[in-house]
Amino acid sequence: MRPGSGQVISGVVSSAAVDTRRFRTAAAHYAIGRPPYPAPFIADVARACRLTRADRLLDLGTGPGVLALAFAPYVASVLAVDPEPEMLDLAREAVRAAGVAVEVRPGSSETLGPDWGHFRAVTMGRAFHWMDRAATLRRLDAIVEADGAIALFNDEISDVPENAAIQAWSAVVERYSADDRVRMQRKSREWQDHETVLRGSTFSDIERLSHLDRGTTTVDLLVHRALSMSATAESRLGPRAEAMVSELHAALAPFAASGPLVQLIEWTALVARRPRSA
Repeated sequence: MRPGSGQVISGVVSSAAVDTRRFRTAAAHYAIGRPPYPAPFIADVARACRLTRADRLLDLGTGPGVLALAFAPYVASVLAVDPEPEMLDLAREAVRAAGVAVEVRPGSSETLGPDWGHFRAVTMGRAFHWMDRAATLRRLDAIVEADGAIALFNDEISDVPENAAIQAWSAVVERYSADDRVRMQRKSREWQDHETVLRGSTFSDIERLSHLDRGTTTVDLLVHRALSMSATAESRLGPRAEAMVSELHAALAPFAASGPLVQLIEWTALVARRPRSA
């Protein structure tokens, strides 16, 4: 799930500000370090999208194919696309191991079109912000079935005392990502959130689903997670990546002394459809 282009201007990503291959180093860490989507949450989203075993699903910005694999049992087939070759290699390996009906191929929001066919649903896991969102929604309008849906996924660290270790991890990651231009622009006053953009499109009927998941993780997994993120990928940080890893170990060591680290994650999905005719 990488940028198709760079600088954010008025909520649109252009090509000036970011290395569009920054996910080439993040790919190896992504499937290891990112927390898995909870199965009950995937089931909730599948129901909200009214998926059946006769349907076709597009996973846009698939990365290593995590969402594509998660939804494969709910549909007849999945098309998983991403512009990053390293991500596609990992997705193909995962699909082969799972033996599911998922086609993996190069593609992006800029190349999607009617020649891809039609889909009951389109999923995106933290990829939409890299796209020209309004243009992407116009293109999707041509290929999503009349009663189909778009599902945008996100996850946030819950602000509770039990998440002290994850908050310590986040503090280090925030320091090293603070100078990332794309991240700064997404946090600017001009940036429109995804829900606002959706409400200005044909997919303006929005349902928000959430799921609070309590689990555990380890220091090593959290290091992989940091290196899987675009703003703290080795390809962006360069020599600073080694310093970040050292700081993460130091920050997490007091928590790890007593065993696995607790993490509470709030998973969310914006399920957007076209409004029903009156």
